Amino acid sequence: MTGAVGELESSGLGRRIIGQALPALGVLAAEPLYLLFDTAVVGRLGALPLAGLAVGGLIFATVSTQLTFLSYGTTSRSARRYGAGDGRGAVEEGVQATWLALAVGGVLLTLVQIFAGPLSRAVAGRPEIAGAAESWLRVASFGIPLILLTMAGNGWLRGVQRPRSPLVFVLAGLGLSALVCPVLVYGLLGAPRLGLVGSAWANLAGQVVSGLLFLAALVRSATAPSRGRDGPREWVALRLRPSIVRAQLVLGRDLIVRSLSFQVCFVSAGMVAARAGAQFVGAHQIAMQLWNFVALVLDSLAIAAQTLVGAALGAGDRAGARGLGRRVTVWSTGFAVVIAVFLAAVSGVLPYAFTGDRAVLDALRVPWWFLVFMVPVAGVVFALDGVLLGAADAAFLRTATMASALVGFLPLIWLSYAFGWGLAGIWSGLAAFMVLRCVTVGARFRGSAWERIGTAAG
Repeated sequence: MTGAVGELESSGLGRRIIGQALPALGVLAAEPLYLLFDTAVVGRLGALPLAGLAVGGLIFATVSTQLTFLSYGTTSRSARRYGAGDGRGAVEEGVQATWLALAVGGVLLTLVQIFAGPLSRAVAGRPEIAGAAESWLRVASFGIPLILLTMAGNGWLRGVQRPRSPLVFVLAGLGLSALVCPVLVYGLLGAPRLGLVGSAWANLAGQVVSGLLFLAALVRSATAPSRGRDGPREWVALRLRPSIVRAQLVLGRDLIVRSLSFQVCFVSAGMVAARAGAQFVGAHQIAMQLWNFVALVLDSLAIAAQTLVGAALGAGDRAGARGLGRRVTVWSTGFAVVIAVFLAAVSGVLPYAFTGDRAVLDALRVPWWFLVFMVPVAGVVFALDGVLLGAADAAFLRTATMASALVGFLPLIWLSYAFGWGLAGIWSGLAAFMVLRCVTVGARFRGSAWERIGTAAG
């Protein structure tokens, strides 16, 4: 069998990595950019609608983003089958992930509709803000099944090496939302002036478009025989296959626990920063937004690693998977170093783009230099995360992330709260968390336990 890396090298490994990473970056960046636009549109209505959007959006994001295994887990399983020459099986993973997305999305939609009021009141505190948030959330929550369907679609399309399709589908939906949002919010072009709720309807319209495009692509791939790496293939049945869904849920369980570990860390950091004072929480927010942006950029290379490593292991090419892992890690680390050098160079200028408050600027100096240190570490961690996700080594990633949080982050964060260490203590905890993750995933990659070949993923 020709090695997967040999095949990739012949067509240009670098081009293949970039070909996977750039569309993934576009998909990752599109939603945050639209949310900024949505916030600007609603913000012109006044403080109350903006507060309602913030509270409703927080609840919506918390509910809808915990199931990222529908994207990352499906990519791993689909890529392995694609690498093994089983194009039919790779698409079938997408079919079953879509069934799972719609089923879980329906349950979540029902729960949000039942508890929208209590959840809004619990988060908002003030009844007027809670009322605005609830009205937005009741409409927006109908998009939850569609968001999960989009996650599943991203997963299988990346797995079968079609990274541009998700970008086109996501941009089509968000483009429609961006056009409709000001029309419905302000009542332009003869449309009714819906205010804050207009934002929710605009979001839902775009999600319908993206969801239908992903669904149509799945049906076309499942029902239109084509010649792939495995030769002529039969149609893929669109019926539910409980055995595959169970396997996806096992992989998903580990990824959900891993995601919750991140949530605990970053929510704890925000809570401690808020108790230190307004200038400290402001500085922490700016630093965290920069960190999230860097993470988004580096995650695109991690997705490329996941897709290509999964295909290599599916093809039985351990050496190829390791070579791909090394290459992506070197690229990711080098890129991260460039970002860190840039952040260091503009440390006296860039903070003024976020605030003119002298107290916040003074407080920002501490997390800024922690951020500069952490970015190169993140370059290694994110790349190896992608490699291990491609290898469906989710159980290890779950355990390593939890251990890093319990040993490195949480003790420092709560000691910081107890002894008043402020942002230095908070960001020391975040730095320790990243360093421990770097050590654990680095040690795992140097070993061979993750190099499980074949189509079985997880």
